[in-house]
Amino acid sequence: MQIQFSPAIQLLHETRHAVLCTHSTQLPGFPYGTAVPLVLDERQRPLLLISALAEHTKNLLADNRASLAVVEAGKDNVQDAARITLVGRCERFAATPELVARYLRYLPDAGQYLQLDFMFFRLVPERARFIGGIGRMGWLEGADWQTVAGLTADEEERLLEESAPLLPAQVRILGIDAFGVDIEHAGRRSRQQFAEACTFDEIREALPVLLATL
Repeated sequence: MQIQFSPAIQLLHETRHAVLCTHSTQLPGFPYGTAVPLVLDERQRPLLLISALAEHTKNLLADNRASLAVVEAGKDNVQDAARITLVGRCERFAATPELVARYLRYLPDAGQYLQLDFMFFRLVPERARFIGGIGRMGWLEGADWQTVAGLTADEEERLLEESAPLLPAQVRILGIDAFGVDIEHAGRRSRQQFAEACTFDEIREALPVLLATL
């Protein structure tokens, strides 16, 4: 079945946690699953900030092949929920100040971890299995992530600066990407989704209208 990229991206943005599975070094041949916070970078790839002492970090340093599973929240029957499993490689990297700032907008408490032995990894998808509900499922390819429309870190920073004076009270923007805007209002997070992937200029034009409706 042909699967659209946008619904998968929206699910990743709307979900706060995921299950990361790595190759166990303690029990070779067995997968090791653990819950992790979920934040995406500007190219819609999951970011991980994890401790050198964590079992999954040791696993990734030995073998960076991994999967990340996400399930739509709020469904009584998980089979009715949208869900996605990304399969790829988790690459350790040195995050830029702009990317660290983006991560901390979503997870402010993680700032304390930056003073410890925590390190950034990024999951680069090779394939992903998306299930939108019963009978609606299919594969997405790594090329979808490589060719997806995106904003640069500088473009996101410019949009954040220009939008700041327009924000209603108790509203802050967590992140802006080609597919939508993540917003926190009085402590509650929501996603304002675009009808289709947008360029920087299109988002810049649409943001004042979008924020006026909050």
